[in-house]
Order: sequence, then C-alpha cells, then structure tokens
Amino acid sequence: MRLSGEKTPGRHKELHALRSAWAPFRNPVFRLLWLATVAANIGGWMYNASAGWLMTSLNADPLMVSLVQSASSLPLFLLALPAGALADIVDQRRFIVMLEVLIAVVSVTFAALLSTGFVTAATLLFFMLAISTLSALEAPAWQSIVPQLVTKEDLPAAVATNSVGINISRALGPALAGIIITAFGIAAPFWLDAFSNVGVIIVLLWWRPQKSPAHTLPAERFGSAIRTGLRYTRNNRHLRATLVRAVGFFLFASAYWALLPLVAHTQIAGGADVYGMLLGAIGLGAVGFSFILPRLKEKLGPNGIVALGEAGTAVTLVLFGLAREPLTALVASLVAGMSWIAVLANLNVSAQVALPDWVRGRGLAMYVCVFFGSMTLGSVVWGGMAEYAGLPVTHFVAAVGALLAIPLTWRWKLQTGAGIDLSPSMHWPAPIITGAVEVDAGPVMITVEYLIDPKHREAFLAVMDHLSHERKRDGAYAWGIFEDSAVEGRYLETFLVESWLEHLRQHKRVTKADRILEDQVHSQLLSKPTVTHFIAAQRGRKAQG
Repeated sequence: MRLSGEKTPGRHKELHALRSAWAPFRNPVFRLLWLATVAANIGGWMYNASAGWLMTSLNADPLMVSLVQSASSLPLFLLALPAGALADIVDQRRFIVMLEVLIAVVSVTFAALLSTGFVTAATLLFFMLAISTLSALEAPAWQSIVPQLVTKEDLPAAVATNSVGINISRALGPALAGIIITAFGIAAPFWLDAFSNVGVIIVLLWWRPQKSPAHTLPAERFGSAIRTGLRYTRNNRHLRATLVRAVGFFLFASAYWALLPLVAHTQIAGGADVYGMLLGAIGLGAVGFSFILPRLKEKLGPNGIVALGEAGTAVTLVLFGLAREPLTALVASLVAGMSWIAVLANLNVSAQVALPDWVRGRGLAMYVCVFFGSMTLGSVVWGGMAEYAGLPVTHFVAAVGALLAIPLTWRWKLQTGAGIDLSPSMHWPAPIITGAVEVDAGPVMITVEYLIDPKHREAFLAVMDHLSHERKRDGAYAWGIFEDSAVEGRYLETFLVESWLEHLRQHKRVTKADRILEDQVHSQLLSKPTVTHFIAAQRGRKAQG
C-alpha cells in the first residue's frame, strides 16, 4: 500500500523533468535574453510571413514564391562556415550586437521603400538576401553563447527552451502579421520588425560574460580556422550522424515552408489572415508539443522522437496536399509544428553535445549550413515541381520522401556524444626544443614510436584507427601508422600539422575523452612511447640552437 503523500517513481521523474525544463531561467541573463529574443523573433516571423504574402501580390508564380524561402535560407547555407570561424575567433557578444544594429538599419530601409511604393519582386528578394546574410553571420555566435549562460547539466534544457521561444514567436508573429496587414496595410509589420530587436541589443550590452582563461597563443587565422573546422567535422562521428539525420528531415520538410503561401492564396483561396493563422498554428503546435517532449524522450529516446517527427511531417505534407478549406490546412499546420519541434530540439542538442568549446562555433556552423542548405535546395526543387505538377502532387511526393528518409538514415544515431567529457585535458607535455622556433614554421611532423607484443597487433591497430580521428580533429591534416620491417612489434605513428603554432594549439585541444583513448593505446605497450618533432627544413632559414 502506498500513502497518498508518497511520490511515485513516475511522478518523481515528471517533477524532475519539469524542474530541468525551467532550470536555465535561474540565470538572469538567460532569462532576459530569452524574453528579448522572443520579442525579436516575433518581429522576424512577422517579416517572413509578410514577405511571403507580399510576393503573392507582386508575382504569384510558384517558383518566385518559393524563392522567398530560398532567399531566406541560402545565405545561412553559404556563409555558415565562415561565420562559424569568426565566432571562434572574435568577441561573440560584440559581434552579435554589431550585426543586430545592421539588421535594424536594413529593416528600416526596406520598410521605408515599401511605404513609398518602390518595392518590386526583385527588391523584396534582395532585401531578404541582405537580412538573411546578416543573420547567417551571427547564427553560429548566437548558438555558441548558450553554454556561457547555463551549466553543462542545464544545456539540453536551455536548447529546448530556446526552441520553445522560437516557436512561441512562430505562433504569434505570423498571426499578428495577418491581423496587422488587414488592419493597417502591408508595410506595418515591416516597421514593427525593424525595431523588434532593440531589447536584444540592450541585454547584450548589459551582459558581462565571465572572462575565459587568457589565451597564451595568437588567434587563429581565418583561412586556417575554416580548414580546421571542416577537418574536425569530417572526423567527428557524433556530429556527422547529426548532419546526416538533418538532411533526411529538412530536405522534405522544406516543401510545406516554401509552398504554404500558395496553399493559403491559391489552393484555399484565403487572405493574409488565413496565411498568418496557418503559420501561427505551426508555432502553436510546436509550443504545445514541447511540454510533453521530455516525457516522450524518456520512453522513445532522441532517435525515436526524431523518427516520430519525420512520420508526422509526412502526414503534414499529405494533409496540405489534400487541403481545400482552412480546417484541413489548420490541422496540417498543428501536426507540422509538433513534428518540427520534435526533430529540431533533438538535432540541436545532438550538435551541441558533440562539440568542445574551441570549435563550437564552426561545428554549429556546419549544422546550420546543412540545415539551411537542405532548406534552400528543397525550396527550389519543390517550387519548380509545383510549377509543373501542381501543389497536391508536390506535397505527396515530398511526403513519400520524408517516410523513406526514416529507414535510410536510421543507422546514424543522435546524441551519442552526450556522455563524453570534451573539456581540455592539458596532459600533453610541452615539446622539447633546442632554441626559439618561429610560430609560422612548418609544416611540422610529429612521430610517436610504439613497441607492442606482436600478438596484440590487430587490437593495437584498431585503437590506432580511432586515435587517427582524434589527431585530425585536433589539427593534423595527414596521419599514418607504419610497421618496422626489421623489428616485430615496432610501429611509428606520424601526423602532420600546418605550423608550429598549430601544433601548440593541438596541445590545448586534446580533451579528457581523447586522453582515455590514448590510455587505451598505452595499455598495450611494452615500453613508454617516444615522441619526436620535426619542422620542415627550408633553405635560408638558420637552424635554431
């Protein structure tokens, strides 16, 4: 018999999930920035909804309408990686403030042109590209500051809470845009959006983040930072799995985002209020579903939740294809929002937990690149198909693709990096040198000599294969393992880095998880490994000593 006041295990889990969901709001900066960001995003969603509707009056061709979505997402695809490199190099807070001010200036300019009747379809696409370009430059920096606002334990809740905030904005912004357009004209929501990010600017100017440990090494060069980010992504299986699952979802989900203005305008024959209502319902569905996500995640796990969201997206596309009146489209929008938050929240967390701080901006930039690259490509494809095959057929084809993506991408698992300690281990000893070494000297070849019991050859090489990815993640552009033909059990590992400075950075990038892997290698050795450093010899450069 259980007393009425006693907590059941299930109830305890629910209370823990609820407390976890609200935990990030204990931080006043996170709380204020979240509120300011919701307000700014409401303006942004008013802008996006109004832009899509404006295009239907400027040029109702399906491809032109879908290009509004493409113009919004293309810069995020093209500029994500350079923006990620900047996020890892510059002061992120100041960088975001500068870009937010520029976004406000461009938004005011467009609102003024629209009010005076100087906007054409081409003008609209140009300003969409301009604002999206500025947003693309700040996107990795925005995501990178989240771990500075909350503890590591609260990070998943913070990411989920940010997703809820975005979807609250998505629910309110388009609905408000429809009402405002009907009451005050098409220019009104653009004026409101132009000043919606004032709160974000104020909070960021007020916030004083904790100072990170002083850097003893110069900042990375821009080109080298991009190459390092790409190499890191290729050799991080946790992040790669997240990117594959992202393509499988966004490529097909982009169909209803790109074609929704035409569904409202042509297929349902509704006005701006109907379009705003449908976009708002997507946000409402996402907000509502976010409250049951923690409990569902406990039962299904992140992979099950994402598969459920992909199946829900297929249902959404079928309903939009069948919709001839607002009620069916409204149900489709609610299912779309529920499916969107289910997938997006888990993909975002999966990307965050796969990355150490030193490359977080670039890693998240790769996620943003894949996200919006898939959205851009999908928008163009589905818009072109709709022009020739019609809206219903296009939605049905996209639904089939969304269903096929589930089994095709299932083997790539999400959030596998959640339990890994990616903090710096700082266990590599300083390299031995005979004199001063120029920081740009290179390339540098590092060799590590191992002696093992020949009986353990296969196990040793298997672990070394994993170690090769660690070396490349941390900066090596080439790696090899060589076996001595004269001495059985003697091996030489070699890896190359661009410069002496890059190798010194490599010392600081090695994580505690990497150290565990290196300990596995060392456990198979008969003697301590011998590490040697070689710098490329160049004529005209005197040997140091």
